[in-house]
Amino acid sequence: MKIPAGEIQRKIDADSDLRRIQAQSSSPTVELGHSHVDLVCAADIKPEPIRWLWPGWFARKKLAILAGVAGTGKTTVVISLAATLTNAGRWPDGKPCRIPGNVLIWSSEDDPADTLIPRLIAAGANLNRVHIIQGAVASDGESVPFDPANDIAMLHRAVDKLGGAALLMVDPIVSAVGGDMHKANDVRRSLQALVDFAAALDCAVIGISHFAKGSKGSSPQERVIGSQAFSALARTVLVCAKQEDGESHVLARAKSNISQDDGGFSYTIEPAMVDENIETTRIKWGGSVEGSAREILGAVESEPESFDGDLSDDAANILRDILHLGEMLSRDVKGQMRQEGFSEKVIRTARERLSVIARPEGFGKDRKTFWSLPSSPYMPASLIDAQQKKRAHMGVEGMYGADAEEFDVSIPRSIF
Repeated sequence: MKIPAGEIQRKIDADSDLRRIQAQSSSPTVELGHSHVDLVCAADIKPEPIRWLWPGWFARKKLAILAGVAGTGKTTVVISLAATLTNAGRWPDGKPCRIPGNVLIWSSEDDPADTLIPRLIAAGANLNRVHIIQGAVASDGESVPFDPANDIAMLHRAVDKLGGAALLMVDPIVSAVGGDMHKANDVRRSLQALVDFAAALDCAVIGISHFAKGSKGSSPQERVIGSQAFSALARTVLVCAKQEDGESHVLARAKSNISQDDGGFSYTIEPAMVDENIETTRIKWGGSVEGSAREILGAVESEPESFDGDLSDDAANILRDILHLGEMLSRDVKGQMRQEGFSEKVIRTARERLSVIARPEGFGKDRKTFWSLPSSPYMPASLIDAQQKKRAHMGVEGMYGADAEEFDVSIPRSIF
């Protein structure tokens, strides 16, 4: 079989290129003035752990997205978490925030004076650690609106002067896109500036977004408005939902590349009054919620079921009987309840009535969840966030519905 001359020459050229590459491999020097690929040997990269703000939920150096339909209190949720960070308080799961940090807020939708600041005060935030991005100053001295798609470099310099930041909230995240938010390349190119900002400043970035219309019932991370590149580039995607015709809300993990990607917490949005005449709102956190984000949102967003009172009472009594001897695997408890003829919704209602404690254990495929009654040895301490003087009065129970005296947390000195 005769080989075409062109094919022979192509093979000769390929062999020549290979020999040249092999000859150069022993000398990694790069000639100045020429573009090149920067290769780093894996052996020269020191492994390091994820640095968490809220363990399992928000990490330093990472981009996270919080999405949901209108009215789920997305901004108020982030403000509640920011307040915990500024005071080194406790996260919704009871874990302590051990080091307070500075918070940056940029919002194109909410006014700082009548919306953001009252919510921060109601949440008990240390306002000295919160900084609102209100604009930028051009090279000619003119004040211009801050554009997160183009002004991240200026923000970097401002934060350096501030002494660092632990959290940046961008509301909405689509404002950081210089181009079409439905085009993956435009989204990735624009959000890379935020990703680089987070990595350079050891800062968590949380972008707030909305659900696309008509997406109910779809995979939660695919419901985020715009290109799927938003969810792909973010290391964590959280979602908020509200029960139809009810007051119950949930915060759930829809995606995480760096931790578990299931579970969540219930919360309510309650009215608050600051400075005696300013009405605002704040978050009151409830208990943990089990399941995938799709399961959690499906249960919350479905039409409410009218439970028969006797049926709910029976379920609660049987659940109490099952757990009265101590902690059990949740799947075993649910199995026994289903054998008694109770649906998932009735089981959930019974669990809420009894304030059943859910304790996760393990990671990945080995992850298990245990249920126990509140009187069990695994009942976590009640939750509360630090209240400082000149902060909004929370009454006896505090932000998380608990007594502050139950905690003895030593708060380390801030690193910035």
